[in-house]
Amino acid sequence: MDGNKGWWVALSGMGLNLALGVLYAWSVFSKQLTEAVDKGGFGWSKTEASIPYTVAIACFALMMVPAGRLQDKIGPRMVASMGAVFTAAGLVLTSLASATNILPAVVGFGCLAGIGFGLGYSAATPAAVKWFPAEKKGLITGIVVSGFGLAPVYIAPFSKYLIADFGIGDAFRILGATFAVFAVFIAQFIVNPPLPRNVSSQFRARCGSDQGDFTWREMVRTRTFYLLWCSYACAATAGLMIIGHLAKIVSVQSGNAITTGFLFVVLLAIFNAAGRVIAGIVSDRIGRIRTIMVVFLSQAAVMFFFSSFSTVGAFIVGSAVVGLSYGACLSLFPSATADFWGTKNLGLNYGIMFTAWGVGGVFGPIMAGKIADITGTYSLGYLISAGLMIVGALLTLIMTAPKKSEATQEAPAFEGRPAVFKKHPAAYKVRVRTVPENN
Repeated sequence: MDGNKGWWVALSGMGLNLALGVLYAWSVFSKQLTEAVDKGGFGWSKTEASIPYTVAIACFALMMVPAGRLQDKIGPRMVASMGAVFTAAGLVLTSLASATNILPAVVGFGCLAGIGFGLGYSAATPAAVKWFPAEKKGLITGIVVSGFGLAPVYIAPFSKYLIADFGIGDAFRILGATFAVFAVFIAQFIVNPPLPRNVSSQFRARCGSDQGDFTWREMVRTRTFYLLWCSYACAATAGLMIIGHLAKIVSVQSGNAITTGFLFVVLLAIFNAAGRVIAGIVSDRIGRIRTIMVVFLSQAAVMFFFSSFSTVGAFIVGSAVVGLSYGACLSLFPSATADFWGTKNLGLNYGIMFTAWGVGGVFGPIMAGKIADITGTYSLGYLISAGLMIVGALLTLIMTAPKKSEATQEAPAFEGRPAVFKKHPAAYKVRVRTVPENN
């Protein structure tokens, strides 16, 4: 197999995720949308300005399940291209929103772009990891998903520039056109390998993946799935509680002495991307579950002290740890899903696992905001975040590799088959469907 082509697929997946990070542009637009009309805004309330983003997060997470199944069936290139088209169309439709009409933004950015994010994100990682041996699964996953984490570094200043020079409507149209050209082009390089990679028996034994590939039905019958899903939900909720409010946290806890809170958001994004790659490399060496535990406990420790942070140095440390931890999870959980249940059905299997992130994406920021509104501080939010990370770490202690017998004990091997097949299975030939390379 051409190793160079495998790296090209991985880097193309990273590039696609870098484009899909346009999701983070909403924070910049949201601020402008709440400005008065005479100041170039739409005069929306903060609640109205948050609706399209919340809908996009929900559609993103929910779309990962059908998108994963679709890319397993028709190939990642077509699904990634569809994601690019949906996202571009959504951005253009959002440009039609106005001071008196929020619907184009809800349908455009929330529904269409949200669906596009799910389609594109579901295609990039499974395709890339199939090109490499299992020993590099963590590294490759980390590289691919690092694009999404790094996106705020460029998307925030680019969006600010577009809004300042062209206004909200034209800014969305330009983003849509730019996204369409770049993302559709790069999606053409995201393809499956012609044949699956061999997996070393030593690595399969270490990660517990020697049971073969699981279907989604088999996966959800295993105890490990629910433990891993709950751990992922804890991590996503805890991380997004802080990430979604970091700029405001810096301002409040410093007594408005630090007015460059957005720089910490950028810093967190850099560590977010770095954490995805670092965690991938480390977990390839010491194991996925052990790395998850270390990540969870490190963030929990920092959360206990976060309420006392008020200086630039303290917020740098806090942003670094939260960014590294959150980014690590976006690398570790898809890798663990592939380890435990195989890569053949990884698109759909991880799509189902990714719903845990959707829970965090919807409830984490809302929970932190409600706590701040009621108590006047984020202190209780930090304790909840720490508690969630400790719960997730404890779940790893009882997490074991799933067994095929566990997944099939409720579904006999010949259930639903003709009686003759039960008696004479050798009379039937098994046909293996291979996915062509250029899908």
